[in-house]
Amino acid sequence: MLPYVVIIGRPNVGKSTLFNRLIRKNRAITHDRPGVTRDRLYGVVRYDDMERFALVDTGGLVLDSRDEVEKEIFIQAGEAVETADLILLVVDGRQGLTRLDEQLADMVRQSNKPVHLVVNKVDGREKSPELAADFYSLGIDLTTVSAAHGYNISELLDDILAKLPDVLSAEELDEKQRGLRLSFLGRPNVGKSSLLNTISGENRVMVSATAGTTRDCVDITLEKNGKLYTFIDTAGVRRRTAISDDLERFSVLKALKSSKRADIVFLVLDALTGPVAQDKKLLSFLDREKTPFIVLVNKIDMVPRPEQSKVKEMFRNEISFCAHAPVVYTSAITRAGLGGLIPLAEKLWEQSQVRIGTGELNRLVRDVTTRHQPPSIKGKRAKIYYMTQAGANPPEFVFFVNNPDLMKSSYRKYLEKQIRKLFRLDMAPLRLVFRESRG
Repeated sequence: MLPYVVIIGRPNVGKSTLFNRLIRKNRAITHDRPGVTRDRLYGVVRYDDMERFALVDTGGLVLDSRDEVEKEIFIQAGEAVETADLILLVVDGRQGLTRLDEQLADMVRQSNKPVHLVVNKVDGREKSPELAADFYSLGIDLTTVSAAHGYNISELLDDILAKLPDVLSAEELDEKQRGLRLSFLGRPNVGKSSLLNTISGENRVMVSATAGTTRDCVDITLEKNGKLYTFIDTAGVRRRTAISDDLERFSVLKALKSSKRADIVFLVLDALTGPVAQDKKLLSFLDREKTPFIVLVNKIDMVPRPEQSKVKEMFRNEISFCAHAPVVYTSAITRAGLGGLIPLAEKLWEQSQVRIGTGELNRLVRDVTTRHQPPSIKGKRAKIYYMTQAGANPPEFVFFVNNPDLMKSSYRKYLEKQIRKLFRLDMAPLRLVFRESRG
C-alpha cells in the first residue's frame, strides 16, 4: 500500500487547491466559501512517472465549535490523522500566523506523527522570507508555496518524499491484486455514505440527517480478499429545479462524472419512498450510457416484515425497464445484503468484459432467425447477414442487415434476450448496433 499523507488546516487556507495541484486533477471542490470540503478526499500523487503516496484532504478545522457539521469535520480529520504517515499542516501566508494555526500545530504534535508545515498563498521567492517569518516560531519544517499558481510545488514534493517510508509503487503491485472501482450514486439522504461506512468498517465518510451533506466525490481504497477496491461516494443528485445553490450544482455534475469513471455503479434507492421520478432518471441515465450497475434498495430494515414482499414486488415493476440490473435489498444498520455485494460486482464486471467468437455469434443468428423471422414491414422483411462483436465493457454486437429501418424495436429486444440467454449475460449492459450491408 502507498503511504498516506493527510492535509489539515483551518478553513479557507487553500487545502483543496493544494490537493488538486498535487494530484494534478480537479478532484476537490474549491470555492471562496469557507467549509466547502467536508469529507475526506483521497487521491494518488505521481512523481517521476511513479505513484508515490496517497493524499488525503480534510475539511477546515474549527476547534471547540458547537456547530454539528464542524464537530463532524473535526472527528473525520482526527481519524485521518491516525492513519497518516505524514501530516501537512497548511497555513495562509498572506494572513499570517493565527491563534487557530498555533492550536492546530499543538494538536498535530500530540499525534506523534511526522509533520510538515505548508505556508500557502506565497506567490514568489522574493516574498517567501517575509511571509514565512511568523511561522518559524511553530518549530516545524516548512515550505512556502502557491497552490493556485504552482510556485514551489516541486520543492514541496521533494520535502514530502524525504519524510516518507520507501514503498513499492502501485505500478509494481501485481495487476491481479487490483480490484474494481465502485461508485455510489443516488438522491440525497438515501444512505450512500452510511452504506460505505458499513462496508469499510469505519466512519470514512460523514453521515448526517441533513440532505446534501456529501458535496465531493470521495475515493476510499480498501483491501478485501487480497484485492484493492476503490469505493467512490458521491454527492446526492437532485432534480435540476431543486438545485438553486451553485456549489451544489457543481457537486451534482461531479457525481454524474464520477459514475463514468467507475467500473461498477451502485445506484442507491430508498425503500421507504419507493423509486421516485429522479431515481428513474438516474436509472435511464445509467442504462443509456451502458454503465454496469447494481440497484441497492436501502433501509429495507425500516420496512415492516409483512410489507417487505409487497415493497419488493413494487420495485421490480417500477424498474422493469432495466430488467438486467441486479437488485439487492440492503441495510447499513443490519448489514443485510452487503455480504455478497463485492462478489456480485465481480460477476457483473466479468460479464461486461466478455468476448464471444464470430462463429458462435453467427450460429446464434441462424438459430434465432430460423425460430422467429424478423417481422414484415409493408411487404419488406429485414435480413441479418452476419454479426460480430465490436467491443467489450459494455459488450457491443454489430448486426449487418439489408436495411436497419426494417428492424423493429420488438425484434431488437428479442435478439438481445437471446444473446443474454445463450451466453449467460443476464446482468451486463449490452449495446446492439445494426448496420446496412449488401450481404
